[in-house]
Amino acid sequence: MAGSIVLAIVIAYLLGSIPSAYIVGHLVKGVDIRQVGGGNMGAVNTMREIGTAAGLSVLFADMAKGTIVVLIAQWLGLPLIWVFIIGLAAVVGHNWSVWLKFRGGQGLATTLGVLLALVPIEFAISFAIIVIVVLVTSNMRLGAGVGLVFLPLIIWLFGGELSIIVYSIALPLFCSLKMIPRLRTDMARGSKKNLIVDREYKPWQRRR
Repeated sequence: MAGSIVLAIVIAYLLGSIPSAYIVGHLVKGVDIRQVGGGNMGAVNTMREIGTAAGLSVLFADMAKGTIVVLIAQWLGLPLIWVFIIGLAAVVGHNWSVWLKFRGGQGLATTLGVLLALVPIEFAISFAIIVIVVLVTSNMRLGAGVGLVFLPLIIWLFGGELSIIVYSIALPLFCSLKMIPRLRTDMARGSKKNLIVDREYKPWQRRR
């Protein structure tokens, strides 16, 4: 089992390291996504700078990375604690990609993919909350935050294991560590007016 665990962790990190936004940016528009817009290698920046279809493809690809590694770990029959670690390895790979000199995104979509594989029904409800908040506020960051705050409660209401509830809190918190510096930068630039409701444009609209 030790060999399977090590192999799964390595695969999770390498799969998580695939820089979807970077690849899509070069293929679709010939740009380095790190050099345009907010510089984040994520779906929202891709939508704004390249296009909606490109952004959605990045969102699904990054989520798929988290989902696939968890499904692989479950297929191997690994204990739940190792499934958790393998999911974390995919997020680490996304945030610190070996292919981009250990630079990367913020890991939100990959985190969502991990949680989708672990608790699909509960995640679907949480994701519906995310969509509603985004439609009302046009703020992806806020929408994801609200949805992920409710997820542990939803898992508890469905009788989920305590370890999964704790993980559903811990993994987004780990993901948020990389978001805090960018949030501080945005606030320093005077972006407080869009902290709750983004009045400038919808997250799925391409920047003109």
